[in-house]
Order: sequence, then C-alpha cells, then structure tokens
Amino acid sequence: MTQSPKKSSLALTLGGIALMLAGAVAGWQFERMRGAGGDIGPKVREYLLENPEVLPEAMERLRQKETGKQLAAVGDKLFVEFPGAVLGNPQGKVTLVEFTDFACTFCRASVGEVEALIRDNPDLKVVVRELPILSPKSADAARWALAAAEQGKYPDFHKAMFAAGKPDDATIEAAARVAGLDLDRARRFIANPRVDGELRANVGLAQQLGFDGTPAWVVGDQALSGAVGREALAKAIAKARES
Repeated sequence: MTQSPKKSSLALTLGGIALMLAGAVAGWQFERMRGAGGDIGPKVREYLLENPEVLPEAMERLRQKETGKQLAAVGDKLFVEFPGAVLGNPQGKVTLVEFTDFACTFCRASVGEVEALIRDNPDLKVVVRELPILSPKSADAARWALAAAEQGKYPDFHKAMFAAGKPDDATIEAAARVAGLDLDRARRFIANPRVDGELRANVGLAQQLGFDGTPAWVVGDQALSGAVGREALAKAIAKARES
C-alpha cells in the first residue's frame, strides 16, 4: 500500500532504534573483551539520557550505512532506465530515481514537485520506475506508460495519466489520446513479454531497497520513502551533485 510520510518516518525510526540497540550491545561486548570490567549498561543509559541529541545523529548514520549496503547490492542497474521512461534531461549529470504508481494519490501530488525540481535543475535526469502495486488497473496504466516510452511520448502520458484520475480503461485510453499515442502500436508493444519483465524487475528492485510503498526515491547514495516533499528532494539532489 501507499505509504504516508508519517508511516515512512515511523518505520525509519523503529529501524534506526533497533540498529542503535544492536550497536550498543556490540560496543558493550567489545568493552568487556578489552577488560573494561563492570556493567557499563547503566552508564550508557545515563549518557543517552543526559545527551539525547546524539540519538538522531546516530540513527541517521546507521540508516545511511544500511542504505549504502542496499544500493551496493542493487548496483548501477537501478539508474538505467527503460528506454524512454525519463523525465527532465535525458543526459543529466544528476539522476533521481522515482518509484511510482498511477493509482497512488501521493504520487499524483508529487507530479508538480518533480516538475518544479526539473525546472530548477537543468542537469536533472528523472528515471521513473513503474511500480504498480495498488491495483490491476494501475498495472495496465504502467504498461501503457512503457508503450508511450517506446513511442518517445513518456512525459506526455505520465502527466496526462495522473491528471486523468484513478486508472481504469476509460482514463487510460483518454491519457493515451492526450499524449498522442498510436493506440494500435501501443497495444502491440504491451503484448511484448519485455513489458511485464520490466514491471517484475522494478518490484524486485523495490524489495531489495526495502521500499514497501510509493512514491519512493533514490538520488546519489540516498533513499527516501513516501511523499517527502520538494524541499527534501532538492536537498538530496544538491548533495548528490556535490558528491
């Protein structure tokens, strides 16, 4: 199901706490091996209570470490788009990957934010990975989006489909007509096993990265879940550009 920002934040917080506790236990064991002696558990607890400001920083570092491992496992294939399924500058120096579902209201709300980011960043390439997990009709819309990409009209269909509302046979065809697709050519292309293969691959990538909803984003070495907003994405893009 689609994640809300609150749900995404809660999931990251709980995960960070679990990792932090695991790290604390490992540190305690290390100190014991060094012969520090005594039970330092209470001391650690006392330090954390007196210095709670260190917790967010520790959690963020642990989150970044885990994200780095996940991105390394996925490799460069994450950033290689289905031919034509790109927004912004196809030759851009900075790549933002977006996992999206046409049935996702948060994804629909993010359309204008992504357009603004593209306007503000002429070197931004947005690789869109269709992740139709909400309904069978969102899967149909995703297939038509890939057919639009094959005809060089992906951005037009992407925008028209989200503007059309909830995916169904009527809205999908309407979006295809607005985008100027050759409908017969699109239907032939959708029958190609390559199309469903792309959707399965996207599901696999999302699972490897720990995404369980849309929208989800990757830029540089950062992964973000949910409708994080234009400002957070802009900061992530700026950081990726500097690295």
